[in-house]
Amino acid sequence: MERSKSGRTLTLCLAVVGHCLLTACAAVAADRPPAFPETPADGPIVPLPLALAFDPDRAALGERLFHDRRLSHDSTLACVSCHNLAEGGDDGLPLPGRSDARRGEVNTPTIFNSVLSFRLGWRGTYRRLADQVDADIQDPRLMNTSWDEVLGKLRADSGYAAAFARTYGDGVTRQNVLDALSAFHRSLITPNSRFDQYLRGREDALSETEKRGYRLFVSLGCVSCHQGRNIGGNLFQKVGVFADYFGSRGNIREIDFGRFLDTGAQHDLFVFRVPSLRNVAVTAPYFHDGSVAQLDDAVRKMGEIQLGEGLTDEEVGLIVQFLHSLTGEFNGRPIMSE
Repeated sequence: MERSKSGRTLTLCLAVVGHCLLTACAAVAADRPPAFPETPADGPIVPLPLALAFDPDRAALGERLFHDRRLSHDSTLACVSCHNLAEGGDDGLPLPGRSDARRGEVNTPTIFNSVLSFRLGWRGTYRRLADQVDADIQDPRLMNTSWDEVLGKLRADSGYAAAFARTYGDGVTRQNVLDALSAFHRSLITPNSRFDQYLRGREDALSETEKRGYRLFVSLGCVSCHQGRNIGGNLFQKVGVFADYFGSRGNIREIDFGRFLDTGAQHDLFVFRVPSLRNVAVTAPYFHDGSVAQLDDAVRKMGEIQLGEGLTDEEVGLIVQFLHSLTGEFNGRPIMSE
């Protein structure tokens, strides 16, 4: 049975909201919609736009760069190596491969819809894609190269030289490479999920089970951190509000310190950017450490550590059914079959 909006559930919801308000961008938190919608249109989640504006010529250049392994020192890694657009926009691995053939430190987030997040990276280190790409190019754990090396490779390619001269005028420059990738990034949204269709008024887009799952998702307080058009991605949150996730998992690493590594502030210890739940059914494994392989286990764990709730199998199943309705389309086609 679905849980009622009992005093305990409301108290938990308010506690999570209170923590989010302390760690979120104030403007985003102030604009949060009501916690308990009467109709889909009144709810805390809004549909993705069907498209975002971007320059098609710059985006086409960015797409070529996105697939080009010459952006790494040894020409073995491209952006698409970790962000597979034919699947969920991630790599499907607990931890990513690196240019030195060792594992990365955190799970690769999907690149789909990330342009709609207020920060990028698990710690929310970057405000713009250009800033993140700039850092990744030079990071010895990732592309392990330099701008002098990258620009030299691209300028030696007559096709790139002509395309950049035609599109930008001043040719292949660091700023133009970053701008082209940013333009392509704006094209990577996945609208028209069945849940978006439901929010736009198509009542039969969801099954009754999925609608029950959505109501439960709201009443439990999941929407305190997963709301808006990206169903997350717009605030920071501590991992382990009601239970010690890292203590129970063990083997705590420096990377687990989260936003603390950027700010040095004690209240940012174990705090991460809340991920978007769009396409979550096709972006396993889950969490920043890639430690959870199955979506139902992720939902159960989130209930425990973030809401203080021991969810029943029925409740987990209902929420998982709802989450499957969040898978959208890319370039007019459903992304990776679930």
